[in-house]
Amino acid sequence: YNKLVLARKRQQNKRMRCTTSSIAAFLLVSPVGAFTGTTAFLSSAQNKQNLGLLRMSNGEEIEVISQPDQEFLDKKGVFSWGTWGCGVSKFPWTYGEAESCYLLAGKVTVTPSDGRKPASFGKGDFVTFPAGMSCTWDVTEAVEKHYVFF
Repeated sequence: YNKLVLARKRQQNKRMRCTTSSIAAFLLVSPVGAFTGTTAFLSSAQNKQNLGLLRMSNGEEIEVISQPDQEFLDKKGVFSWGTWGCGVSKFPWTYGEAESCYLLAGKVTVTPSDGRKPASFGKGDFVTFPAGMSCTWDVTEAVEKHYVFF
């Protein structure tokens, strides 16, 4: 298991380049340049608690909150998170940590590899993915999103 985790991390690291700014950020670039984005990381457990984000346990479903109101988004601090985007594509992904995101544009279906329910979502939806989940992203309209790992 540890060898698999290390191999997967090495594969992901090959696609990452570090950048610096006033916050820690990472630029994710695929081999053909299809993906771009920056990541804002929470700096402490207190920040995570303030955002109301709790680590999801393995086996949990993808949670989709359709069209949350502005108060919900403001409480989460969504607009201070990093952004990421990609064009129409289909690709595998594994979540090493839980992630929450808010879609600014696009349409996606994410199908977990382990039999959990697929989730479809789009512009204006808030989605949380559980840590440890492997899945396939099927992007049918170009995606732009705010996101945070926790």
